[in-house]
Amino acid sequence: MNKNIILGVIALAVVGVGAAFFLKSSPSQMIAPETQVETTAPTEAIIEKDATDSAMSGEVREFSVTGSPFKFDPKEIKVKKGDKVKITFKNASGTHSFVIDELNVKTAVLNAGAQESVEFTAGKAGKFEYYCSVGNHKAQGMVGTLTVE
Repeated sequence: MNKNIILGVIALAVVGVGAAFFLKSSPSQMIAPETQVETTAPTEAIIEKDATDSAMSGEVREFSVTGSPFKFDPKEIKVKKGDKVKITFKNASGTHSFVIDELNVKTAVLNAGAQESVEFTAGKAGKFEYYCSVGNHKAQGMVGTLTVE
């Protein structure tokens, strides 16, 4: 009788572990592709991959920018005029912000480990500087370029 109880407990444990593994890898727990952020290796520009007009399709171009003393990664982002743009600014270290004056884009000043997203439509073509507004971070080189083609 004790042997049957032990085997029953072991069988329940195996089923429980299997159920936990199945639930953890369930598709309903995964991140939807449209919420994933596109990134590139350091110092490379993020370049628009799709030539279709995102404004017409309602698609939002998503980018991730990481700030650390005294730089942004990436230093360049390229989009097309009319694109809807979402930039998630992630502060890796220190205290930083993300600002594009000409497009009225600005995050709060964030502490290390924090992040904030900003959304806007790239309504005019040109090259627009993004920078950190904290202290003299901009003067120390914490700048990048958003190119709207």
